[in-house]
Amino acid sequence: MTLTLEALINEVGSQSGESLEQLGKASEKAAELTDLGDALLNHFVDRCRRSGHTWAQIGQYLGVTRQAAQKRFVDSVGDGVTLERFTPRARQALDRAQQVADSLNHNYVGTEHQLLALFDVKGGLAARALTDLGLTKEAVERALGAKLGKGPMCVAGPHPLTPRARTVLEEAVRAAVELGHNYVGTEHLLLGLYRGQDGLAKLFLNELGATREAAEKKVIDLLRGFEAG
Repeated sequence: MTLTLEALINEVGSQSGESLEQLGKASEKAAELTDLGDALLNHFVDRCRRSGHTWAQIGQYLGVTRQAAQKRFVDSVGDGVTLERFTPRARQALDRAQQVADSLNHNYVGTEHQLLALFDVKGGLAARALTDLGLTKEAVERALGAKLGKGPMCVAGPHPLTPRARTVLEEAVRAAVELGHNYVGTEHLLLGLYRGQDGLAKLFLNELGATREAAEKKVIDLLRGFEAG
């Protein structure tokens, strides 16, 4: 099936007659297509790697250098955690967590920073799930301020992951596998915040009414909505 601009315009137009509402639907559809494109590319890169092809060969077919291909699809956040299957948005969330820690003068990246970062990844499924669950970044920031507050002085990064934050990444990969996905997106990072550890993010999520069961159901519902669309 060939996906055309006309077909996309007609699909969005059929969902609403008001121009601003159509714009909102178009934005959601564009984000969905970006996520699907990332997942599609990750799938075939992973297949090539499993077939024994080198990064130089993969880069040639992608039209980039070996170094560029490897940097995009294999990365590291330290502590031996690789990001081979993480989507660009998931990696953006991890980068943003470092920035959140910086802004709070914390010399580490914990689950609380990972949670706040998910709100800032535009078009990420995790941000949408959190919003649908009734959470706001401001509410999490207030909870964090009451619990920890800001550090006494600025500490230059990059900052190491705490053991619990590292577990979140490992659990995100497991959550993706359990859902039958060959990529790790922001939605899997959100699910990872509930699993394998009892960090501050999990505490805040539960206190604010977003239980693990509610989050898992919301993520699955959003994924089904994308697939049906």
